[in-house]
Amino acid sequence: MKRVLVVEDSELAVGLRVNLEREGYEVEVARDGRCGLELARAWGPDLVVLDLMLPELDGLHVLRALRQEGRATPVLVLTARGQESDKVLGLKLGADDYVTKPFGLLELLARVEALLRRSDSPLPEGDALHRFGDVELREGSRTVLRAGEPVELTPKEFDLLLVLLRARGDVVSRHELLRRVWGYRADIATRTLDTHVAELRRKLEPEAGTPRHILTVRKVGYRLAHLAGSAGT
Repeated sequence: MKRVLVVEDSELAVGLRVNLEREGYEVEVARDGRCGLELARAWGPDLVVLDLMLPELDGLHVLRALRQEGRATPVLVLTARGQESDKVLGLKLGADDYVTKPFGLLELLARVEALLRRSDSPLPEGDALHRFGDVELREGSRTVLRAGEPVELTPKEFDLLLVLLRARGDVVSRHELLRRVWGYRADIATRTLDTHVAELRRKLEPEAGTPRHILTVRKVGYRLAHLAGSAGT
């Protein structure tokens, strides 16, 4: 049985617990960030549903602590409308996606199911070395270098870059990227893909505002240009 930790201090937590348990998940609820962080460490959930506005310790601090400890547990962030900067920061810190309050229950359950399914079947990896521009990505060690210096990518940023690299310059549609990296069906709408692409550009492009490698194909998706080939090791 999959374990879901809900870190939420409002009455919304009760409804989430009931509905997630109806879906067959084992659920624990933490009412503040400090308790949520302790439960995440001790209980070992398969997914964390994390509100950002929490007493004791806010959600961003909880998320930062989990990722700094090397925990790759999928995290679905809950945010209020108007917290755009917090959404972006959450994704930069390693959240897998976010849902904005108020949200539909079916939408949240669909994202929970997809993130758990995706964590069960990660992208198959060989030990190939990929290059573009001054960037090198090694699949086996999941490491990225730019001009010889390590670049820290979140798990989703790495997977997204790997899918684009494997396409070898071909366009990959938004729906295909969301399916392969997040496990989402075509009917799940989210802007998290665009935020992750923006972060990859910020970390890997010479000028993020005028990208040379990670290119947008309008109304279709993205592609990776100027490939320097791949090599097995």
